[in-house]
Amino acid sequence: MSQGEEKDEHLVSLKVEDVMIRDVVTIDANSTVREAANVMSKMGIGCLIVIRRNKAVGILTGRDVLKRVVAEVKDAEKTLVNDVMSSPLITVKPHVDLEEAVRLMFSMNIKRLPVVDGERLLGIVSLTDIARCHPHIMKLLKQYAADYTRRKT
Repeated sequence: MSQGEEKDEHLVSLKVEDVMIRDVVTIDANSTVREAANVMSKMGIGCLIVIRRNKAVGILTGRDVLKRVVAEVKDAEKTLVNDVMSSPLITVKPHVDLEEAVRLMFSMNIKRLPVVDGERLLGIVSLTDIARCHPHIMKLLKQYAADYTRRKT
């Protein structure tokens, strides 16, 4: 095996914990969508992990807000995050290979995976985080995207 192949093999064996974001912004399930939107705007982020009784139970994305609040003309001041979040929460363990995490994201049609150990929220990983880690991973993402698109048509 050449040195280049060895290097690529090492990159593919990166784990979720190697690229995840550890500072996860959360919101209580009983918060209003307006409060959630304000947090996302202030923090410059596209999602919040939803917490109920100290346990991650869902995710609220900008897309959820658009589809389930704005498009349905609901009052963001009265609508609770719990009522529009995506759940059940699809998660990944920190020691999972990045390639497996990407497969899961494509198969579930999601862009972000909360990283958990038991019930403890450790971080979050997105397709963007994974793509940033190395060009080789970007090739894998493109391959999965092409395969996913072919399966859908």
